[in-house]
Amino acid sequence: MYKIAVIPGDGTGPEVTAEAVKVLKAAAEKFDFKVDLTEFDFGGERYKKTGETLPDSAIEELRKFDTILLGAIGHPDVAPGILEKGILLKARFALDQYINLRPVKLYPGVETPIKDKGPDEIDFVVIRENTGDLYTGTGGFSMKGTPHEVAVQSAVYNRFQVDRCLRYAFEYARKYGKKARGKGDKNTLALCGKTNVLTYIYDLWERAFHEMGKAEYPDIEREYYHVDATCMWMIKNPEWFDVIVTGNMFGDIITDLGAMVQGGMGIAAGGNINPEGVSMFEPIGGSAPKYTGKGVINPLAAICSVQMMLATLGEEEAADKIEQTVMYLTGNKLKSMQAGKMGYSTAEVGDLVVDKLTE
Repeated sequence: MYKIAVIPGDGTGPEVTAEAVKVLKAAAEKFDFKVDLTEFDFGGERYKKTGETLPDSAIEELRKFDTILLGAIGHPDVAPGILEKGILLKARFALDQYINLRPVKLYPGVETPIKDKGPDEIDFVVIRENTGDLYTGTGGFSMKGTPHEVAVQSAVYNRFQVDRCLRYAFEYARKYGKKARGKGDKNTLALCGKTNVLTYIYDLWERAFHEMGKAEYPDIEREYYHVDATCMWMIKNPEWFDVIVTGNMFGDIITDLGAMVQGGMGIAAGGNINPEGVSMFEPIGGSAPKYTGKGVINPLAAICSVQMMLATLGEEEAADKIEQTVMYLTGNKLKSMQAGKMGYSTAEVGDLVVDKLTE
């Protein structure tokens, strides 16, 4: 029995979450586990009514669950930053979800903007540290509103944060790298940084990376890429990558680039993971308010977030079956990943997944 908190959120979030839950329930029945779902209404509408984002009492309640399924956060009537900081970042920091896990995998039949690249070339993972860097809120203003205004926002990391993220990344590369999946002759972990300019932060990352790799993971090949080179090579030679580990800011940038490489936001899912605590899984495409209520949004990213959630919970057979089902549908059924162009409604795509999953 898994206790799962469900936060459908804003815009099209409830629509895609409904299909993800549909698939989750079907997988539970087929693979003989149980789910106990509790829904929460955190998001823009609640904020408009109450002025409340994610209260401390809710954090304590969420700690009692095994995992969290999130739809989307972002409301057109709420100023940018309020919900994102008040719900998403607060949950990540308060629940210490220090890993952001982002597979970048091109499924069959999905169009990528990169010429002459296919599923064999686009299949890697980005592990983004999720609690430090520029996102800690360290900094502030002085002389705000004057011609001499100063704004400071500092990137902050300590060795503990860096080490635990690197250890997760090395373990992930050992278990799920290309060699482990029969797609290469070695498992490789690459550190993405900027050691030539950010000479404090990424000096720490690079030293810790090589010290840990030499001492504990001699079987893992280690590589280093500057972040600007990473962005170029993700387009030119995505097949070079296996597992990438990086800090919070660079991870934010290259995972969105990765979403485009793998065919768009409609297929991209991610996990905010605390390996020792409560994790949260979500489609990364946002709330897409212009499509709200039209039944045309692609739910596959939300369904893939359920797949990631089940893999993290240890239900790997169910997770593998969901991924294989999604790959079959992208290769054989859906006309496009774009909203309104799939050839099916949002609910019909969810039904297709359930039917294939349970046949």
